[in-house]
Amino acid sequence: QVQLVESGGGSVQAGGSLRLSCAASVRISSYCMAWFRQAPGKEREGVAFIDSTGNTNYADSVKGRFTLSKENAKNTLALQMDSLKPEDTGMYRCAARPCLHDRYLYWGQGTQVTVSS
Repeated sequence: QVQLVESGGGSVQAGGSLRLSCAASVRISSYCMAWFRQAPGKEREGVAFIDSTGNTNYADSVKGRFTLSKENAKNTLALQMDSLKPEDTGMYRCAARPCLHDRYLYWGQGTQVTVSS
């Protein structure tokens, strides 16, 4: 059973920064991982993705502002969020899957990010 625990959310003004962390109960080096977010009344969307080799991919809406990284020694996934916008507001959840699987099997409870204008 893989457990994921997020931290680092909070309230910030537009233009500010936050750093989210996702602590895993397993060695994450062999997992594909991602951050998803969901705003009230909207569908969940994938924000940033990283594979087992460290290759990253980002949603167009966050490219150039968000940076995803794996800290394998700490089994932690980090999301650095800069130049935050009000539309970045939402519940951010960390997810993981064995890279051979198509679906994310493991999810954290989430951490709230609120960006005010």
